Amino acid sequence: MNLDSPIDSIKGIGPKTKQLFLKLGIETTGDLLQYFPRSYDQYQAPVPITELTEGEIAAVEGILISPVSNQYYKGRCVSTASCSDGSNVISLTWYNMPYLKSSLKPGMPMVFRGRIKKKGSRLLIEQATVFQKEQYQARTASWQPVYSLTKGLTEKTIQKAVREVLRNLPADTDYLPECERARFRLCSWTDAINQMHFPQNREKLIEARRRLVFDEFLFFLLRLRMLKEHRQEASNDFHIRARGSAEKLIASLPYELTSAQRRVWADIEQELQTNEIMSRLIQGDVGSGKTILAVLSLLEVAENGYQAALMAPTEVLARQHYQTMQALFEKNHFPYEVLCLTGSMSTSEKRLAYAKMESGEASIIVGTHALIQEKAIYHNLALVITDEQHRFGVRQRETLGEKGRMPHTLVMSATPIPRTLAVILYGDLDISVLNEMPAERLPVKNCVVHTGYRPKAYAFIESEVKKGHQAYVICPMVEGSDTADVENVTDYTETLKEKLAEGICVECMHGRMKSDEKNAVMERFLRNEIQVLVSTTVIEVGVNVPNATVMMIENAQRFGLAQLHQLRGRVGRGNAQSYCIFMQTDKSETNQKRLEILNHSNDGFEIASQDLKLRGPGDIFGIRQSGLMNFQLADIYQDADILQQANEAAERILDGDPSLSEGDHAELKMQVDRLEQRSDRSAVSLGL
Repeated sequence: MNLDSPIDSIKGIGPKTKQLFLKLGIETTGDLLQYFPRSYDQYQAPVPITELTEGEIAAVEGILISPVSNQYYKGRCVSTASCSDGSNVISLTWYNMPYLKSSLKPGMPMVFRGRIKKKGSRLLIEQATVFQKEQYQARTASWQPVYSLTKGLTEKTIQKAVREVLRNLPADTDYLPECERARFRLCSWTDAINQMHFPQNREKLIEARRRLVFDEFLFFLLRLRMLKEHRQEASNDFHIRARGSAEKLIASLPYELTSAQRRVWADIEQELQTNEIMSRLIQGDVGSGKTILAVLSLLEVAENGYQAALMAPTEVLARQHYQTMQALFEKNHFPYEVLCLTGSMSTSEKRLAYAKMESGEASIIVGTHALIQEKAIYHNLALVITDEQHRFGVRQRETLGEKGRMPHTLVMSATPIPRTLAVILYGDLDISVLNEMPAERLPVKNCVVHTGYRPKAYAFIESEVKKGHQAYVICPMVEGSDTADVENVTDYTETLKEKLAEGICVECMHGRMKSDEKNAVMERFLRNEIQVLVSTTVIEVGVNVPNATVMMIENAQRFGLAQLHQLRGRVGRGNAQSYCIFMQTDKSETNQKRLEILNHSNDGFEIASQDLKLRGPGDIFGIRQSGLMNFQLADIYQDADILQQANEAAERILDGDPSLSEGDHAELKMQVDRLEQRSDRSAVSLGL
């Protein structure tokens, strides 16, 4: 068994279980080892009933003092019993576990562990896990991995499969040169993988995470530097000149370009006309005007007889870009055909689109990852633009570039990254920053509140909907969990349906939904058929919905400031005043201080810099900027020091061996390629 072995090569995984793993994107044993726990469950010593607190997960050691009683409500079995610790009594409740009546008997000394709930004035343990005393003692103070699951797949199945692979893994498996490991005092890869899944203690887990974060950064930077070398060797075969259409489009806009937009456009236009190949990043806040610069660039290339392509991270966003361009071109009578190509198109629609691309009839092609599929052949591609660059792997951008004769590259990102880190992360690109917002845009009004404000927040959302507006509500999780006390999309959607007035349509969206399901929800939200959208951070890279005026973020302290700022950028895109409510669900002064930065600033780059200063080792996983650069564990803010070390290592390795073909670098190259392929598979499965 090696890291490329199929998942069903693991003992005990048959065809049905294999399909469940595939749903999670786990195809190989290597994928499984990289499927890290989302959190850890720590088993603490049992506590007296008098010391229990509502909402916490705790264990009680005691004797069952009543038999288990089963009652049925609407087809659901509710089992109840009582437990005494010698001084006090607590109720126990289970759902759909009728067999407990025969397995649990009065007088049995047991440990009951679960979430503490309150019913009236009394506490109860809901859905308690039952242990023999010796069983529980063996788990006390241990760290049990908690994985993201799919229906039919259990924690036990994943843990068992991981242990099986780890047992068969050679102890000396590593691809990082020993000298680099020693230089940065990194543990071995096998130790890191073992400790990430089954940590001995907190210190070992932090050490393991540090090694794997270093690897993520290193692989990304090696790939980036190799791409840069490849581009620098190429020459520009295109002859592009300003012919008037761009200025005509600018003059027709119902607003003035900001001075920052004009400055960046001047840089782009000049580079398109030189002998060098443009490789430029436009970095700017949501709403700073990146899209119009992309349209101007696409137009100028088309006007010179070449093709240009724009790749967006979602189908809905791709279609919105397409519709924006269609409207602008029709208004100005530009004769260039704009084509939309997405994965959900029918076979006949794709066939027609491919024909127009290959013949050159289509001048501008807008789409998703469908733009880089094998059947997508271009006539004379001179410019490629990727929107929300951090959502694509390096190889995806490279693949799109290979569709032409080394075309110009323009990438756009609304992720506010401090320049010191951006220079490393976008090492193959020149950086332009849009540091001004359009004058007509109203700043979003912010407030940081605690959970007691929820009723007022619901009333406020209701009042905005009555005015004809819409709202987003963001939750950290898709579904509820016994081990995580945070809001989840599934339950919250039902809560809002009950709390908000009749007639207000509340729907949900999350990353586990299929691409076409997410697209359908966003299309309905665009048309105001859905007034309140409850979502995970999947809407972070969303479409322009000018009618949305409220963004409410639950458990706001669990997100990074830069990500919260991007989520906030989903509102404030129309003429109406917009609002963002940050719901803090703990009373930590540190978290309050962090969130207050957002309360007083709408400048993404200032917020990112403050985030960088405030973030330390903190939690084991820290507060993640979800999806940033496709990193699985790494966070550029929390792990800025590791990023700089990995950059130093990447430069040293490539200086001595630019192609990674010598000695132990061959293993390193294989791992870089393997993880890039995994990233690409993941992106395609998400509809990117």
